[in-house]
Amino acid sequence: MPNPPRMRTAALTATALLLSSLLAGCSSDDDSGDEDLTAQELSWEDCPAPSQAQGGKGSPSPLPDGGTWQCATMKAPRDWDDPKGDTIGIELIRVKADGPANQRIGSLIFNFGGPGGSGVAALPGFGETYEKLRTRYDLVSFDPRGVGGSEPVRCENDQQLDAHFQQDASPDDAAERTELLDSTKEFNKACEKNSDGMLPHVGTSDAARDLDLMRQVLGDAKLHYFGISYGTELGGVYAHLFPRNVGRAVFDAVVDPTQNTEQGALTQVKGFELALDNFAEDCTSKTEGCPIGATPQDVKDRIAKLLKDLDSKPIEGIFPRELTQSAATNGIVQAMYSQEYWPLLTQGLEQAYGGHGQTLMLLSDSLNGRSENGEYSNITAANVSINCADEKPRYTPADVEQKLPEFRAASPLFGDSFAWALLSCTDWPVAGAADHPDVSAPGSAPILVIGNTGDPATPYEGARRMVEALGKGVGVELTYKGQGHGAYNSKNRCVQDAVNAYLLDGKLPAAGTVCG
Repeated sequence: MPNPPRMRTAALTATALLLSSLLAGCSSDDDSGDEDLTAQELSWEDCPAPSQAQGGKGSPSPLPDGGTWQCATMKAPRDWDDPKGDTIGIELIRVKADGPANQRIGSLIFNFGGPGGSGVAALPGFGETYEKLRTRYDLVSFDPRGVGGSEPVRCENDQQLDAHFQQDASPDDAAERTELLDSTKEFNKACEKNSDGMLPHVGTSDAARDLDLMRQVLGDAKLHYFGISYGTELGGVYAHLFPRNVGRAVFDAVVDPTQNTEQGALTQVKGFELALDNFAEDCTSKTEGCPIGATPQDVKDRIAKLLKDLDSKPIEGIFPRELTQSAATNGIVQAMYSQEYWPLLTQGLEQAYGGHGQTLMLLSDSLNGRSENGEYSNITAANVSINCADEKPRYTPADVEQKLPEFRAASPLFGDSFAWALLSCTDWPVAGAADHPDVSAPGSAPILVIGNTGDPATPYEGARRMVEALGKGVGVELTYKGQGHGAYNSKNRCVQDAVNAYLLDGKLPAAGTVCG
């Protein structure tokens, strides 16, 4: 099982879990027979109470115009190789367009990342950010198969997950390595045992086929799509499979589709190290002074000492759990996803230097999908299951030992945990699909691809490689010189104007446009 930094990044979803109410619905597993699933009619109703898999919080607040969020269940084949066989339920959420009916374009479908993030949970949390797009679109999101309310995969229970996240994710000796390997094997066996045969059917290509069914069921001739983080990979795979069905699409916080598991992890390590440098520089540049270090290097040195001390002597966290080295590392990683979290990280580090780890543990819990009542969403189980279904490479402890020097050179703080997380899919019961996804999409409509120079989780270089991989005349690159994971959600006016102009009016920015 991965240490959370191994995630392809679900930070936007994690933010939504902090800011929004979570929703739920029911999935079904019945025989579709000869039913034409493209002709099904969705029954939209006010969203019900949330499930634990989706995060377990209250229903979203009413919209500013007094409307409510609506949910529905779409039937999809359990196995796309047997489209007439059993079906599962894919949970959807929408808010209808509020502009003139004669100006409505269709539905705009969002995937906020992960993999494993609940779109049904995330969309209400970001509703205000995307309000402008609602003038011409129904805003729609969904729980991908295996996630939240859509036939969720299940692995360990809450108590087992608490124990797992307390363990040492960067082993220093043979005993700790054995413990990590045993824990990974136990987790993977639990996934196979508790997921009702879904593990072979949760890959990104399956989700892309669900997207095309969704397009048809929603009544759209083309898929209008906004993919963020892992959502860009899903969008790229969709464009490869259905290039002629792509409408207006935006990829933000772009996953590099050319890298295998190891290369992607190493790139992320470098991205998080860069973000930490930027955090330290920002803190020490403030006129009121930085409470956690006199210089950027001092900030990083003190963090390194804290993590080293926690390895042998955890401090109080959120009772009865202690703040371990792994939990503190995860908390720091979570804070790198958004500049808005930097003050919280400063506060958490200040507390930890005084022996109190509550704030860093809250950040770690947010990354892991743990609510205050001790219940976990299924984001960790889904993340592992989707990653392992997609990624062909399987690594051994000897592989990790060989790669450790390169990971440590990329980041003394994060390198070890990212390297050992390569063992996540070792002993996974389902073979991975490929070394990396195929996103070549000749014949597709243009796709606006946005790279953020300060993005820790999907570093900037991935946007250019996505443009190249999509093929000539498809990808149009836009650069945002900013911090955090994603660009549109930063509220940068230049980025938002460019995206809105394309999605609302079909006007693309010039390739190579830079927003500061």
